[in-house]
Amino acid sequence: MELLRQKIENEGIVLSNQVLKVDAFLNHQIDPVLMHEIGQEFAKLFKHDGITKIITIESSGIAPAVMAGLALQVPVVFARKRQSLTLTENLLTASVYSFTKKVESTIAVSNTHLGEKDCVLIIDDFLANGEAAKGLAAIAKQAKAKVAGFGIVIEKSFQPGRDALVQMGYRVESLARIESLEEGKVTFVREVQS
Repeated sequence: MELLRQKIENEGIVLSNQVLKVDAFLNHQIDPVLMHEIGQEFAKLFKHDGITKIITIESSGIAPAVMAGLALQVPVVFARKRQSLTLTENLLTASVYSFTKKVESTIAVSNTHLGEKDCVLIIDDFLANGEAAKGLAAIAKQAKAKVAGFGIVIEKSFQPGRDALVQMGYRVESLARIESLEEGKVTFVREVQS
């Protein structure tokens, strides 16, 4: 997605060979025009998959998920990372390790919002090692929901997340695939045109 690549090149900050900071438009300050376009792109990619719900994880996945939900006209459910006074019973849960925060947390979704009749699209802002994605897939599996695929805003292709999800049999659609962050420079995966 060209607009997203431009944003990454112009506003993203490479902090290390592993970390790209995109808080100017994606996961702190949010560019609503970009989010709208991201939602439209995910809707286009998954429009024939019978999506009934989108699931994501709080908080950075919510904006692109809501825009995709709007475009597909389906509800969005987000997994909570923090304990909630109102979310205590009938929970679908999974443990997720965050390499960015160096902490393991339990994510949770109420089983009243996800069930066996659902066909879900899982959306997240980043795909690196795939821990959040696998956690969301585990929650969908507990609900006996079908996973149509993963919509990823930015994929760090040099990390094992995509390969892990593909090996598990999942479809992965990433709007920007980063090959490298070496030497402080973002290098995108060159897509082969057929």
